[in-house]
Amino acid sequence: MGYFNCFALGFFVALSLASIDVGVAARHLQQLPPMPTFPTTTLPPFPSIPNLPQPSIPSFPRPGALPPLPTMPALPTLPSVPRATLPPLPSMPSIPTIPTTIPSIPFFSPPPSPSSP
Repeated sequence: MGYFNCFALGFFVALSLASIDVGVAARHLQQLPPMPTFPTTTLPPFPSIPNLPQPSIPSFPRPGALPPLPTMPALPTLPSVPRATLPPLPSMPSIPTIPTTIPSIPFFSPPPSPSSP
């Protein structure tokens, strides 16, 4: 985070120093004496474009006047393929059930505490 703030500050300073030269150049241009006016010349008019002959577009036949498309011949029928029958699947053995109850752990009584005199 600190690196970004340092980078942003450096970028801002560099941008500020770069704009000083622009301000000095603008002030220098404002203090110059006015430019002398140059005589203007008139340009000759553009030549007119001659009218070129337009090409004639040939007329195409109408879609209704086209000959009909040829018909496709009927495809031959394929002979039927005999179907294979699969034997029945063997029955799966039953999966033994896992007991869901947790047996209780026997707790022994603590040893007797020694008697103190």
